[in-house]
Amino acid sequence: MSEEKRGPGSRRPPDRDRRSFVKSVAAGSVLAAGAPSLLAGADSGLSSAPAARRTLTREPANRRAAPSDDLGLAVIGAGGMGMADVATALRIPGVKLVAACDVFDGRLEAARERHGDIVTTRDYREILARDDVQAVIVGTPDHWHQPISVDALRAGKAVYCEKPMVHRIEEGHDLIAAEQESGSVFQVGSQGMSSLGNEKAKELYEEGAIGELNYAEGFWARNDPIGAWQYPIPAGASEATVDWKGFLGPAPERPYDPLRIFRWRNYRDYGTGVAGDLFVHLFSSLHFVVSSRGPTRIQAAGGLRYWKDGREVPDVLLGVFDYPETETHPGFNLSLRVNFVDGTSGSTFLRLVGSEGAMDVTWTEVILRKNVAVDPMDAFSQEKMAEAAASADGLPPRVRMLPPAEVRYEVERGYRGAHVDHFFNWFEAIRGGPPVREDATFGLRAAAPALACNLSYFEDRIVHWDPDAMRLV
Repeated sequence: MSEEKRGPGSRRPPDRDRRSFVKSVAAGSVLAAGAPSLLAGADSGLSSAPAARRTLTREPANRRAAPSDDLGLAVIGAGGMGMADVATALRIPGVKLVAACDVFDGRLEAARERHGDIVTTRDYREILARDDVQAVIVGTPDHWHQPISVDALRAGKAVYCEKPMVHRIEEGHDLIAAEQESGSVFQVGSQGMSSLGNEKAKELYEEGAIGELNYAEGFWARNDPIGAWQYPIPAGASEATVDWKGFLGPAPERPYDPLRIFRWRNYRDYGTGVAGDLFVHLFSSLHFVVSSRGPTRIQAAGGLRYWKDGREVPDVLLGVFDYPETETHPGFNLSLRVNFVDGTSGSTFLRLVGSEGAMDVTWTEVILRKNVAVDPMDAFSQEKMAEAAASADGLPPRVRMLPPAEVRYEVERGYRGAHVDHFFNWFEAIRGGPPVREDATFGLRAAAPALACNLSYFEDRIVHWDPDAMRLV
């Protein structure tokens, strides 16, 4: 794989080998503790204030495209996610919805009602044959992501593919090849990749704000029926209004079942479980922030604890991952959790823990915490402090508990959101601007560890992954 085709998560910092990167992280940790301007501006610092707030901003970047520059957009898979993507995409100037494809007639009717005179069809190949379509959103169930994306790239269309990029790990290399051979723009839809929160976290990490990374964790919680994929079954759904064979596609044949098409995430033939739906977002963010290619060892556990509605996938899943030392980060461990039975619900975060501090990262916020303490490497100072504080009876000194210094970075009011920014970046790449942040190579490196969790869970084994060659070992 050529260097220029690697995604951001596989790109080494310029002019930096592993040793110089670690030295810069260590130096950055010291600087962060003593130079407030590194993180929070010259007016206040981590060591002088227990908490501070900073606003994350983005310069307005709305492109004013001439009507002749309008991009013709089509959506393949006009369900909830697909049409939400359309609504976001149409907020970008110079984009026009031309066509929609879905296997359920009711969704096509809804698309026409919402967007007027557009072409609708059950057959995605009719979309790809149209000259007025330059870009397509693939918002289908997971088992269709790779086949449609490959066909679209080969037809010369730019592709925005919802995550995870593939249904099975082994599908990834053919999609990477189609992207490279076609020269068309391909982007995976993990919207956090374009978020202000992730961007700030990456900046702080590379400045050494948390020292040497040693552990990371992520969590996603839900407890309501829709969040747990108990989607409503449309009243008008029937064998007459649904192209059942079109839905099944490469999946095994079986009789028509509305639960399988409208609650497809619950079934392994079409979905990828909580790992493919949610772990992949956390992997994308982590890999972006620390410029990682991925883990080498994957192990998962979990179970079906509450939503016993016939689904084939767990509603509680935990994953543990070993990341090797690379030129961009030391070796570290990652734990991820998804819980659809969480009584608190709605919680999601990614936490990076280092030798000098920690960061909680979301798409709209970063909380940086650093402990105020003597440098643990300064043994001489510690010994002298201990001698001075020692009691007459020889007992060890009683040390003082110090609160962590905290800086909270929050997006500015009116921020248009990571979804809009992600689509803006895709359209700008199509128009010849900067490359996308989540191409097929990055997408596979984020999807594969998530899908490997399913292998570990269902096959009750440890899975080994080569993040450089992007192959199971």
